[in-house]
Amino acid sequence: MLGAPLAAAAQTSGFPWPAGKRFAVSLSFDDARLSQIDVGQRLLADLKLKATFYVSIPAMLKRLAGWEQMIRDGHEIGNHSFTHPCTGNYRFTRPLEDFSIEEIAADIDRATAEIESQLGVRPKSFAYPCGQKFIGRGRAARSYVPLIADRFQTGRGYYDEMPNVPSVCDMAALMGTHGDGLEFPAWKGILDKAAGEGRWVIFAGHEIGQLGHQITSTETLRAFAAYAGDPANGVWLDTVSAIGSYVATHRA
Repeated sequence: MLGAPLAAAAQTSGFPWPAGKRFAVSLSFDDARLSQIDVGQRLLADLKLKATFYVSIPAMLKRLAGWEQMIRDGHEIGNHSFTHPCTGNYRFTRPLEDFSIEEIAADIDRATAEIESQLGVRPKSFAYPCGQKFIGRGRAARSYVPLIADRFQTGRGYYDEMPNVPSVCDMAALMGTHGDGLEFPAWKGILDKAAGEGRWVIFAGHEIGQLGHQITSTETLRAFAAYAGDPANGVWLDTVSAIGSYVATHRA
């Protein structure tokens, strides 16, 4: 639960969002899922929504022309590692528990090099696979947040409890708000609370299509576009790096 001192700070900090804006929102999607191109590219263009895409390299290579178009459309390409390592409890990749700091650094750097080579952009933003930030086990466990801080402007988590308080958030360990599988009223509850406290919401999703597990609904995105487009709601919608850069330079 959010502690009382932090809650008070969020409500009284008076963070200076741009004129007319009450809070900030970034849309982000992980893994370079094929539906992000096949469904999302046209939809986001039609709705005039910008997003940050944290790409997994093997999937990215299946739709290179689509990702080149995403860049032209003004979306951000972020790093999501090369092999997507998570805890071995998931059993679909090499366990984070077995990585050294040097090995996780090499995996992330390999992804950056591939993004630069294939798409001509160097990622400024990173999303932790599965939202997990530690390698090793027990007393040998180590956070790799400092490694991300050395390489990227921002690092985003996943399935975190609360949106970011701009005056105190760790730019290398930003809170990611689960956005998949939710109809717009659930999003609106998150957004309205964030607006009242001047927070930065970073929605984290995967597929784009019909509502379901790890799918951000096209209808939710349409409703969000209408909400964000209403000046009365005071939304600043932009990529993670754009808002991150502003936050970093405007907080005390």
